[in-house]
Amino acid sequence: MPSGTNQPADGTEPVTGVRWLETGDRVSSHDVATPDIVVSGVHKSFGHREVLRPVSFTVDAGEIVTLLGPSGCGKTTLLRIVAGLEPADGGEVCVHGDSPARARRSKSIGFVPQAPALLPWRTVRENAVLLRQLNRSAGTVLSGSTAPDPVELLEQVGLGGFLDAHPHELSGGMQQRVALVRAFALGPRVLLMDEPFAALDELTRTDMRHLLAGLCESSRVSVVFVTHSLPEAVFLSDRVVVLSGRPGRVVASVEVALGRPRAPELEDDPAFFAVETTLRHALRDGAGR
Repeated sequence: MPSGTNQPADGTEPVTGVRWLETGDRVSSHDVATPDIVVSGVHKSFGHREVLRPVSFTVDAGEIVTLLGPSGCGKTTLLRIVAGLEPADGGEVCVHGDSPARARRSKSIGFVPQAPALLPWRTVRENAVLLRQLNRSAGTVLSGSTAPDPVELLEQVGLGGFLDAHPHELSGGMQQRVALVRAFALGPRVLLMDEPFAALDELTRTDMRHLLAGLCESSRVSVVFVTHSLPEAVFLSDRVVVLSGRPGRVVASVEVALGRPRAPELEDDPAFFAVETTLRHALRDGAGR
């Protein structure tokens, strides 16, 4: 199947907004001079086990890009490489033209792991300001604007009445809200999120993606989001990069042209289900390659 066509391998109808890719193709949504993130030909193995084949994609300023793929396809490893927490075996990653390590030192990158990782002896307020206390240069974004106030963010996400509570007094969803505020309070230009809602029940998970979408739209932070959830990918993303099974490689780039801001009611719209179907076809196509 030629690169760049819109025809899935399973014989279904062509899908608008989908680019089906061959190994080595670059994924970019727009022709922009300076993407916030450039991942070019990144590959990784652990011993004799190949985890990632050469992966390339870009993230534009203010864009939310989701990495979607089956378990074990290397999504988390790829995210950790972008964050500078894991070395690649080859290829290149640039964040604002710098290496991930330099971008991390300049406080350009925020990272939200799967678990909230709150310190149990600190209150909600104290956990939310922890990264700013550890990083004295944080608090001013590279653009020169002031980073958001942690307490104001806590109030915005519905935790204004829990500022002096400790983590054991919070539900899982409330703990994850604190983790989100902690990351946003640094004022990063790039936010990397590794399935932060995976451990939550479905109703709470739905509420959390609606909350996160609002935070991202108001901050205009650039996001790389890892998930297994189709609804999560559709609601949050401007673009979804679909990975094949292990070893992971990019098989499709799906534009999510649903407009912003996105209200919760969007999830009942036929257009929303159409994008979900597109992603499902892309996952199946990738599994067969």
